[in-house]
Amino acid sequence: MTAEQRRNLHAFGDYVRKTLDPTFILSYMAPWFRDDEVQHIQAEKNNKGPTEAASLFLQFLLELQEEGWFRGFLDALNQAGYCGLCEAIESWDFQKIEKLEEYRSLLRRLQPEFKTTINPKDILPEIAECLISQECEEILQICSSKGLMAGAEKMVECLLRSDKENWPKTLKLALEKEESRFSELWMVDKGAEDVKMKDLEDDEMKTCDVQIFYKEEPENQNLSQNSCSSSAPHTYSPLKPRKYQLELALPAQNGKNTIICAPTGCGKTFVSLLICEHHLKKFPRGRKGKVVFFAIQLPVYEQQKSVFSKHFERLGYKVAGISGATSDTVCVEQIVENNDIIILTPQILVNCLTNGTIPSLSVFTLMIFDECHNTSKQHPYNVIMFNYLDRKLGGSSDSLPQVIGLTASVGVGDAKNKAEATEYICKLCASLDTSVIATVRDNLEELEEVVYKPQKFFRKVELRTTDRFKCIISQLMMEIESLAKSIFEELGTITLGGLFQIQNSNFGTQKYEQWIVKVQKECAVFQMPDKDKESRICKALFSYMSHLRIYNDALIINEHARMKDALDYLKDFFRNIRAAGFDEIEQDLTQRFEEKLQELESISIDPSNENPKLRDLCFILQEEYHLNPETRTILFVKTRALVDALKKWIKENPKLSFLKPSILTGRGKTNQNIGMTLPAQKCVLDTFRTDKDNKILITTSVADEGIDIAQCNLVILYEYVGNVIKMIQTRGRGRARGSKCFLLTANADLIDKEKMNMYKEEMMNGAILILQTWDEAVFKEKIHQIQIREKIIRDNQGKPEPVPDKKTKKLLCKKCKAFACYTADIRMVENCHFTVVGDAFRERFVSKLHPKPKSFGNIEKRAKIYCARPDCSHDWGIYVRYKAFEMPFIKIESFVVEDIATGVQTVHAKWKDFNFEKLSFDAAEMAGGAQDLGLQGMGNLE
Repeated sequence: MTAEQRRNLHAFGDYVRKTLDPTFILSYMAPWFRDDEVQHIQAEKNNKGPTEAASLFLQFLLELQEEGWFRGFLDALNQAGYCGLCEAIESWDFQKIEKLEEYRSLLRRLQPEFKTTINPKDILPEIAECLISQECEEILQICSSKGLMAGAEKMVECLLRSDKENWPKTLKLALEKEESRFSELWMVDKGAEDVKMKDLEDDEMKTCDVQIFYKEEPENQNLSQNSCSSSAPHTYSPLKPRKYQLELALPAQNGKNTIICAPTGCGKTFVSLLICEHHLKKFPRGRKGKVVFFAIQLPVYEQQKSVFSKHFERLGYKVAGISGATSDTVCVEQIVENNDIIILTPQILVNCLTNGTIPSLSVFTLMIFDECHNTSKQHPYNVIMFNYLDRKLGGSSDSLPQVIGLTASVGVGDAKNKAEATEYICKLCASLDTSVIATVRDNLEELEEVVYKPQKFFRKVELRTTDRFKCIISQLMMEIESLAKSIFEELGTITLGGLFQIQNSNFGTQKYEQWIVKVQKECAVFQMPDKDKESRICKALFSYMSHLRIYNDALIINEHARMKDALDYLKDFFRNIRAAGFDEIEQDLTQRFEEKLQELESISIDPSNENPKLRDLCFILQEEYHLNPETRTILFVKTRALVDALKKWIKENPKLSFLKPSILTGRGKTNQNIGMTLPAQKCVLDTFRTDKDNKILITTSVADEGIDIAQCNLVILYEYVGNVIKMIQTRGRGRARGSKCFLLTANADLIDKEKMNMYKEEMMNGAILILQTWDEAVFKEKIHQIQIREKIIRDNQGKPEPVPDKKTKKLLCKKCKAFACYTADIRMVENCHFTVVGDAFRERFVSKLHPKPKSFGNIEKRAKIYCARPDCSHDWGIYVRYKAFEMPFIKIESFVVEDIATGVQTVHAKWKDFNFEKLSFDAAEMAGGAQDLGLQGMGNLE
C-alpha cells in the first residue's frame, strides 16, 4: 500500500465509519487481524454500536504493516456485500455515497412514523438487495424476539448505513407495492427537501403527545392558530402560544431590555421565538433587524440552531450558526452579514470583537442570552456586556442592540437575607442592562398546568460499616506517597518536600485530587544542576502522582458504586499502562497492585460488601416503577466514572436491567475517560426522547442547563448538590404531573445544603417580587449607578499590555525535561497555532497517526507528536499539513519554559499566558527544506 493510499483512507475515514459494520467483514480479514483485536472490535459494537466499532477497526487497519492488507480489505468489502464502499475507496470518489445523505436525513426525520407504520417483514424481501445478508437476518431475529417496531427501527439503522446508491428508490417501490401510506412521505423523485412540513407535524402530534405539551423545544408551537386535526389538509398549521408565554414576551416586545425568569420546561425558547419574530417584523421597508442568540453549551447551541432554523426559514429569514467546532472553517464576518439570525457560542463573538472581525455590537439589533445567570466575572457573556456598557457609558453615538436574558433562576449568590438577594439580582440586571424582570404572575394557573413542581424527598443512606477494599487501596497509596517522599529526603531539598508535610489521609476525595495537581505543578518547574537527574526525578514523580490520582478515583467509585466497578477501573488503567511505555517505576507500581489483586478480586465479589447506597437506589427505582411502569428517570451523578459504573450496575442487576440505561456526559477528557462527541450527545438525547424502552438517563452536570430533555417524572440526585441555580435546573428536568425529586446521600451536610438552596429559592422569588414593585425610573437609576461603579472598578483594574519579552528561552519537555527548542525558533500560524522551524526539532519528536484526522481551513490534522525519548513519550501536540508545508503544532502546556540567563522555570496553560515575542510564520523560512520536512515527518509515522 502506498503512503498516498494510507493518507486517503485517513481522509475518507468518516465514510467508512458511517457505512461499515466491521463485524461483517472480520472473518475475511483473519490473515491480518489478531484474535484479541477481533474480539475488541466485536465488543465495541456490542457496547457502543457499529460506528464506534468501525472507528476501532479503521485504527487497527491503518496500523498494519504487512504486505497486501489494503487489497485484502477491498476484497473483504466485496465479499461481504459492501460493493458501493469498495468502489468508492478504489477510485477515491465518494460522490455516490455523499448523494445518499439527503435521503438519510429524511429517513431520520421520518423514523417515528416508519417504525409505527411499517411491517419490516413485508418489505424486507423487496429491499434485501440493498442490505448486507447478516443485516437481513438481524432484522428478522429482532422482529421475532422484540417485536415489529423494534425490527423496523433496526431496518432504519441498516438503511442509514447502506452504500447502495439505489436504496432510496428500491424502498419507494417496496412501499408502493405494499400500498403503505408511508410511501406518500418518502419523496425520492423530488428530493428530501420537498417533503411537506405539515406531514411531519401531524405525525408528531399523533405519536409524540408528550413532546408537544411538555417539550421546551418549540418546533411544535408557534405564533398563530391552534393545531389542525389530523384530517385537515396537509398545510403548515402552527400552534397558538399560551397566555403565560405572551405575558413573558410582552415587555421585550415593547422594546425593553428584559430578563425572562421562568421554570425549566415552560418554553422559554418558544418565548424567544415570539420576541424575535416580533422584532424582525417591526422594521420599516428598507431597514432590517439582525438577531444574535447565545448558547453556552454545544448541545444547546445545536438544539437552538435547529429550532430557529425550522421556525424562521419558512418565514423567509436566513438563519446560521457558528460554534467553536465550526469557527475555523467559516468566515464569521460573512455569516453575520448575510443572515438575519445568528446562533453563537459567546466566545466566538468575544474573539471577533477582540480581533476586529466584528467592529461593534451595533451590527446587531437584538441580543438574546440563554442561561443569562452566567453573566458575571470574566464569563464570555460578561465580556460581551463590558463592550456594550463601555459604549453606553462612554456616550458612543452607535446604536446598541436590545438585550434579552433567559433563565430558570437568577440566583442570589451568597446572600443571607432578602435585602442582599435584591442587591445581587440588581447587579445581574446591571450587567445585562435590564430594568425589567419578567415572570409569570397573571397566568400562574395555566403555567402550573404545564410545568409541575416535583415533590422533593431527602434520603439519608448509610456507608459500609467496614471497607477492606478502601484499606488495601489506601495502603498502596501510602506506599506510593512514601516512595515520592523518599526522593526529596534523599535530595535534601525543601523546595518540594514541604508539599508532603500536609496530612494526606483524606484519600478518595476532591481535596486529595487538588493536592495531586498542586504537586504536579511544582514538579514541572523543579530544577537541579544535574539535568539528567532532574529529568529522572520529574518523570518518577509524574508516574507516582498519576497512580495516586487513579487510586483516588477508584476510591470515589468504591464509595458510591460497587467495589467491582472500582476494581475494573483500576484493571483497565494497569492494562493500558502495560500497553504503553512500561519503565522500572511502572513495573514496580504494577507489581504492587498485582500482589493485592487476588485479595481485591475476592473482596469485590463478596455479597457482604454490597454498597448500602445502591440498595437504597435500587429500592427507590423498583418502588417508582412499580407505582408507574411508564416512569422516565434522570439520574444525576458527579463524575463520568460514576456514570459508567452505575450504567454497568443497572444493566447487570436483574431487578433493574429492564430500564435499559443510557448515559450523557460532557465533551472534555479527564484521566482515562474520553468525553462524548457532540453527535454522540445528540444521538443519546434523541434516543431518550423517542425510545420508550430507554427508561433512565444517567448524566453529569452536562444535562443541568438548557439541553431539552423529554418529559420525565423522576429526578434522582445521587450525592449531587450544587447552588440554588443548579437545584432549580436539575429539579426542572422532572416536568410531568406527579413528578418526584430524590436527593440520595450519606452526607447529612448535603441535605442541609439542599434545604438551604430551597430557602434561597424562596428568598430569590421574594426579592424578584420586591423589584417588580419598584418604579421603573427608580430601578433604571439603581442599575445605572451600579454600572458606573463597576466600570470605575473595571477601568482601575485594567492592566497595560505587557511588552513582549524578546530574550530567547528554552522549551523543555514537561515530563522528562528533555530540551525541545528555543523560543526564537517558534512561529505563529494564523494567530493561534505555533510551530517550530528548523531541522533540529524534527529529531526531538516521534509521530504516530492521529486517531481522528480532520481538516479545518488550510490545516489538515494528520498525526500526534510525542517526546522522542523512549522512556518518556510525552504528548507534545500534533503534526499537520498547512497549505504546501508539513509541520508540527506544539501545545505550550506540554512544556516547561526555562530562562537561559537565570535558569528560572515556569509553566503556562495557554499560549496567550506566555509573554514572548511571537513571530508570524513566513513560508520563505521553510521554502528550502519544505519537501525534506514533509518526507521526514511522514517517515516518523508509525
